[in-house]
Amino acid sequence: MKTIGEIIRASSAFLESKKIDRPKRLAEELIAHALGLKRIDLYLQFDRPVVENELEKMRLWIKRLSEGEPLEYIIGEVEFYGCNMKVDQRVLIPRPETEILVDHIAKRFGSPASVWDVCTGSGCIGIALKKKFPGIAVSLSDQSPDALAVAKANAASNAVQVEFLQGDLLEPFKGRKSDMVVVNPPYISVNEYFSLDPSVRMFEPKIALVGGERGTEFFERLEKTLPPCLNTGARVFLEIGSTQGDAVQRIFSSSIWTKREKLADWSGKDRFFFLEMQ
Repeated sequence: MKTIGEIIRASSAFLESKKIDRPKRLAEELIAHALGLKRIDLYLQFDRPVVENELEKMRLWIKRLSEGEPLEYIIGEVEFYGCNMKVDQRVLIPRPETEILVDHIAKRFGSPASVWDVCTGSGCIGIALKKKFPGIAVSLSDQSPDALAVAKANAASNAVQVEFLQGDLLEPFKGRKSDMVVVNPPYISVNEYFSLDPSVRMFEPKIALVGGERGTEFFERLEKTLPPCLNTGARVFLEIGSTQGDAVQRIFSSSIWTKREKLADWSGKDRFFFLEMQ
């Protein structure tokens, strides 16, 4: 019977032979999850024998890892801004960069009565905001019914009450206005898509990644459709590509915006765009 320590060593070596990045860390995370432990606990139970049914699950998961499947899809969840989010191949995996966006929003929040999380995917942004600010009315929208099914499960598991709407971009909100709109749209260009890491191209939904030939098409559509949907003084937060800051600033050049601001991620790259309506 193999011990936890032996399985960590064998799994790490196998993943390294398959040229998987961070093989030891991924092996530890996966093994810990399979055993219902925290990663640090593995080393407190290093000599613990692993029973056969536990070992079978690990073998299957390590094989999936070796084929490039993201760890988050294998274990089926990810931590995001104090929420546990279920994820699978129907939705993008929430990134740490998007947690920065939620933090920017929280710091500039004011007291909006309503927030729309458009292109919601897993629902991570809207659910995190609702959990932090329980008094606001949050609506989650996506054109993908599959993505909305994941978002509904995440709202339930995080015990928040939010509205769900299915449709393309702002179409589900026709005739309504909001105090705040948050959009993390597809913004990868067609050419950029083919240079993405294989684990992204092979497993994450293309519809949630590619924004068109240039990658800025969704922002161009929003520039036309956002103003009628906003109350006076409304705020808009967009997640953008790291090279798109200047292009997005040109797109939103209308005088109706009293503020237009590029916001950086931890590495100093443009990653978000903030707008405030007059």
